[in-house]
Amino acid sequence: MGKIICFPALSEEQQQRIQQAAPGYTIQIGKAKELDPAELKKAEIILGWSSLIREHALNEDSPLKWIQVWSAGVDHLPIEDLQHKQIQVTSANGVHAIPITEIILGMMLSHSRWLRQAMLYQHQAEWKAPGKALPELHGKTAVIVGVGEIGTETARVLKALGMHTVGVRRSGKNVANIDLMYDMSGLHEAVRQGDYVINILPLTDETHHIYNQNTFDQFKTDACFVNVGRGPSVNTEALLGALRSGKLAFAALDVFEEEPLPADHPLWAMDNVLVTPHIAGSTEQYTERALDIFIKNLEAYVAGKTLPLNLVDYSHKY
Repeated sequence: MGKIICFPALSEEQQQRIQQAAPGYTIQIGKAKELDPAELKKAEIILGWSSLIREHALNEDSPLKWIQVWSAGVDHLPIEDLQHKQIQVTSANGVHAIPITEIILGMMLSHSRWLRQAMLYQHQAEWKAPGKALPELHGKTAVIVGVGEIGTETARVLKALGMHTVGVRRSGKNVANIDLMYDMSGLHEAVRQGDYVINILPLTDETHHIYNQNTFDQFKTDACFVNVGRGPSVNTEALLGALRSGKLAFAALDVFEEEPLPADHPLWAMDNVLVTPHIAGSTEQYTERALDIFIKNLEAYVAGKTLPLNLVDYSHKY
């Protein structure tokens, strides 16, 4: 049988789950840089991603048939090379639905309930109230741009808080807990309605800098922008302009065009910006959830069936 190479560290029990799903396959666990390149050249299935795969396992005589990446995004992969080699790629999309929904909610509350500002005054031991009544999320409109696994979970939670939900997705197909859905051509019409605009889009040629000056000009002047999708989907200069002019009231940002965000970047010093260091998807449940996806796909692969979860469509690049 074939060889499976796993880059993530896995417990004995987790390794046994893989072996039970693929009896007869040889399994090797190890960090990519610590593995003998000759072993990479023998892999039929790889769990994880490393640039060394491109260097050692994408040649014409490689047995590599499938890569299950350990991330939700695949924009860092050499898509054209993988497509040419007819290698199937599946992502860990869905692993992040709960933790990213939770950080989205935290970001929204940090603005609406004045939590970020209170923390800043706390460091100065200053007892200072906002000076006006604080808004509630209840009754407000949240526009979720990119309604996949994460967006669907976010909509469920926000509806439970009494919010009106508007969605934008490539297909325009409606899902539960979205009151009004648009396809991508309706982005501007959608964001005009948002008290909160939440970006969860993947990065593609279509979504690069989709948030430009024209898009931000459509926002309500008291809107809050949350970006937990991809940094390059936002034109940073346009975002800065909207924040400085008052067109945007607040931005909560977990991803950036340049990461780490440079220490001298103006976003750090802005009172109406919350910066988190690309941690939205972090969760102690990550390995178990990602492995569940891999195991289900592995069982299908061994049975000669189509991979059921998160198979990357090369025409869409996600």
